[in-house]
Amino acid sequence: MNATLYSLRGVRQSYNGRPALDLDELDIPERAILGLAGHNGSGKSTLMRILAFLEDPTEGTVSYAGRPAGTHAAALRREATLLTQEPYLLKRSVLGNVAYGLKLRGEDSRERAEEALDMVGLAPAKFARRSWRELSGGEAQRVALAARLALRPRVLLLDEPTNNLDQESAGRIKDAALAARTAWGATLVVVSHDLPWLHAVADRMVVLSNGRIQP
Repeated sequence: MNATLYSLRGVRQSYNGRPALDLDELDIPERAILGLAGHNGSGKSTLMRILAFLEDPTEGTVSYAGRPAGTHAAALRREATLLTQEPYLLKRSVLGNVAYGLKLRGEDSRERAEEALDMVGLAPAKFARRSWRELSGGEAQRVALAARLALRPRVLLLDEPTNNLDQESAGRIKDAALAARTAWGATLVVVSHDLPWLHAVADRMVVLSNGRIQP
């Protein structure tokens, strides 16, 4: 059995006094694929932001790899990356977008960026020089995912990444996400409207309602 990567205890989050999340406990093992389901406003995106170390809970503790996350949040953001359903791309080429994070880290970027483009089914020879303006919605989302895969994150958080995408792009994103676990042992947490696929690939499903895990 894999070691626990995330351990959440008594985690509660409120916005302007309104509760958004109320979790007694949640453990996520390393290399797991956790599926998250629930209606809009059930707390899924709030939980994803907490797991990405983008916000701290109002109450409770979040431990990561056995350490309290709150005191190391800035460093831990290098280990977990979040992809939402609205891709944000820089005003530059496809390769420039995918290699950007690697360059910030001072790492060799081109080969890793091209590998990531291959993972999402965008041939570098065809897409590397293409402008961000020339991409379809599905292609833009695949580029956004490639930019995260190029970093080889320990945790890949996907919040409705295939919503409103064409069938090919949705399939490529799903395949690339699963390949991340195979290639370097990534842990995945996935919110998806495609429940049959989510049930098929997830090691565990968690259903949220009004911020709480349903039995």
